[in-house]
Amino acid sequence: MIPVQTTVNVPNQSLTAEPVISISNLNHYFGEGNLRKQALFDINLNIDAGEIVIMTGPSGSGKTTLLTLMGGLRSAQEGSLKILGQEICGASKQQLTQLRCQIGYIFQAHNLLKFLTAKQNVRMSLELHDEMLQLDTEAIAILEAVGLGNRVDYYPEKLSGGQKQRVAIARALIARPKIVLADEPTAALDKKSGRDVVELMQKLAKEQGCTILLVTHDNRILDIADRIVSMEDGRLLN
Repeated sequence: MIPVQTTVNVPNQSLTAEPVISISNLNHYFGEGNLRKQALFDINLNIDAGEIVIMTGPSGSGKTTLLTLMGGLRSAQEGSLKILGQEICGASKQQLTQLRCQIGYIFQAHNLLKFLTAKQNVRMSLELHDEMLQLDTEAIAILEAVGLGNRVDYYPEKLSGGQKQRVAIARALIARPKIVLADEPTAALDKKSGRDVVELMQKLAKEQGCTILLVTHDNRILDIADRIVSMEDGRLLN
């Protein structure tokens, strides 16, 4: 008897979700004509949803330039740069503005507005999103989550460096972005404050399911990463 062959529908295990950041053969230049200088060379990198990636490298290696391209803060020039499935190379200013609403930014200098309280600084991110209605409630809740529930009405000048960076984290995460980009967030902090800040980023981002790309020179925080990549002279080394 010839055995009967049955077909079993098995899910295709090779199908994976599209990376939230997908970069292919990316080049970038500053200046024009004889002054034109290449800053990024043939960058290829994929980052998946929920991943925490740390990017290291010496000053001037192109880390911040790459970060600003990913965040839609400047337009990509050559190659392919897809953020959340959207091609950024050649994107219009309106498209870049819409993209930025889905990304949280944490800068080295925290960039808080001195004339606004912690709560008001955090609220600013929500005001870009029409669906967010309970602005004060949301702002206070996220400040409580970063340990500043008793500092919501403090102005930046009354906060320590670590507290200011916690406000910056709250501001970046309050709208539940799909991607958080952090540029040297611990550079101005002591060892304990820096550690507290990145562990807080890690905890809140994992709870919200977002992806983190963190640029740093701080070797003390490398262990929070799922993956470490390095840049040198505008090139990705690994």
